Amino acid sequence: MDKLQQTPEASLDRLMQEYGTRVLRLVTLMVKDRDLAEDITQDVFLKVYRNLSGFRGESSIHTWIYRIAVNECKGYLRSWTFRNLFPQAWIQKNGEASTENIVLQRAARDELVRLVLLLPPLYRQAVALHYYGEMSIAEVAEVLGVTEGTVRTRLHRARQLLKKEMNTGEGWEWNETNG
Repeated sequence: MDKLQQTPEASLDRLMQEYGTRVLRLVTLMVKDRDLAEDITQDVFLKVYRNLSGFRGESSIHTWIYRIAVNECKGYLRSWTFRNLFPQAWIQKNGEASTENIVLQRAARDELVRLVLLLPPLYRQAVALHYYGEMSIAEVAEVLGVTEGTVRTRLHRARQLLKKEMNTGEGWEWNETNG
């Protein structure tokens, strides 16, 4: 029975269950379009399936999957389609709230996501992987193929840009709860 669980199809299914939502979130942040992110995420897992037998285990499986996702996003962002067409805005579809506090929290989170989406791609990648992908500095460096110092610099600069935008935006203050 264990052999059946180790088939490439079963392994892919397990990986999609475990990482699918996180990869979709990461890709959405990078390409700024939910529908496109779903397509790219499918491409990511197709590449995972095709290359699963060649995974050498030199990094963790989630780092490997995220690297594929980042490379797929970079490829799309370099493509003719992206450069010549305006992507549709990502609109959160799940907006119901039961109390005023939840509504305000969601508005603040949505504003932060909007500001992250406006960051330059290098900073947005680092923020998406570190904060939304919950990866360590070392893991982000490995995925992006840069040094840990470069990741720290990109995160610092991204936070500075976000801080500047939040301070100029009405109702935003930079403190421990939203920083």
